[in-house]
Amino acid sequence: MKTDVGQRIARRFSLPPGDLLRDTLYRRLWISILTSAFGSQITMLAIPLTAAVLLHATPQQMGMLTSVELAPFVLFSLPSGVWLDRVKKLPVYVAGELSIALVLASVPGAWALGVLNIYYLYGVAFVIGCVAVVAGTAAQIVLTQIVPRSRLVEAHAKNALASSTAEVAGPGAAGALIRLVGAPVALLADAVLLLTSVFILRGLKIHEEPGKKVPGEFWAALKEGLAFVRSSALLVAMAALVGIWQMCHHSAMVVQILFATRELGLDEKQVGLCYVGLGVGTVAAGAFGNRISRRIGVGPCLLWGFGICGFGWLQLALAPANAWGIFSFVLMLVCFGLGAVLIFINFLALRQAVTPEPLLGRMTSTMRWLILLPGVPGALLGGWLGEHLGLRWALACGGLGAVALALGGWRFTRLPAQRELPAQVHG
Repeated sequence: MKTDVGQRIARRFSLPPGDLLRDTLYRRLWISILTSAFGSQITMLAIPLTAAVLLHATPQQMGMLTSVELAPFVLFSLPSGVWLDRVKKLPVYVAGELSIALVLASVPGAWALGVLNIYYLYGVAFVIGCVAVVAGTAAQIVLTQIVPRSRLVEAHAKNALASSTAEVAGPGAAGALIRLVGAPVALLADAVLLLTSVFILRGLKIHEEPGKKVPGEFWAALKEGLAFVRSSALLVAMAALVGIWQMCHHSAMVVQILFATRELGLDEKQVGLCYVGLGVGTVAAGAFGNRISRRIGVGPCLLWGFGICGFGWLQLALAPANAWGIFSFVLMLVCFGLGAVLIFINFLALRQAVTPEPLLGRMTSTMRWLILLPGVPGALLGGWLGEHLGLRWALACGGLGAVALALGGWRFTRLPAQRELPAQVHG
């Protein structure tokens, strides 16, 4: 009898035949993503809380902190794509995880020495941004080297599920840790988790012939990547839409922690517990995003993501500064988690599906440059609105912009008709 029960439980929780997690390479990548995602929950809270609570940053300084982290995407994305198409991507990905671990570990050292200030955080944010430009692009390409392109939406959904699992369990623990030891010291935990991720990634066997079909001259290779993106109506439309969404996102994001601590009066632990809502949204999207995308189509799913995020920011802008406001803050995080995952699992899969392998590095870096370029003025705008008109104005700006974007994308682009991933390309 006990054996029958055990077998039923094993069947219920076993992976179905053909599941991506049965593949050894993908499973190791997924575990690495899960590990580093837990660390990211600490950094996501610890850096802005250090700025807002410990260093008493103004809204404009919070906007500048985000802008400094985005600046490397503007400065270095395009040339990094040319370089990435000439080298193996996995070592770059691993080196990036290691570099961020070292940079984060420097923050508690600076705090202990009494030299931690907002300018030091600007420097940390800039270095993190530089690493993310190169290693983040490499990580996206590594996925395409492990997973067939026809299964990219599924892979991105599973990756999002790994991140969202951390987002459910991580924020409460991160908030408690920050409350216990202080935000700067808590960053050491993220550094340890990143080192664990490095250990998991080391030794993955991926066959790659970098630079095989890349022009030898730098500018020729750069222009080829730009020309490819420009020649694709789908890539141009998605770059415009997701770029505008990034502007809305960063306008609202730079004031979120300030709104929670100054308008709602929450402490570090309470903010961490509220951020569990982000995990709830991303878990839902990670678990059901692939199914939703298949049901309504990859293009419509992406557009719905814009609208869900916009609703979340807009309702928070109108919320009272009481218990209902705290509920509204959690609801905003749920909406953002759900909407952002729906956007990116489809956005990433679409752009990778239409790109030949020799151009993946340049396409990825070009698209990241195009979509994050508007994030810099968006963060500065949110900081300016928060300081001069009030924090709610920055949230309302992001919310109204994202809702209008969803409606405009539905009316003026072909994404509503993009039901499936385009056929695999070769090159």
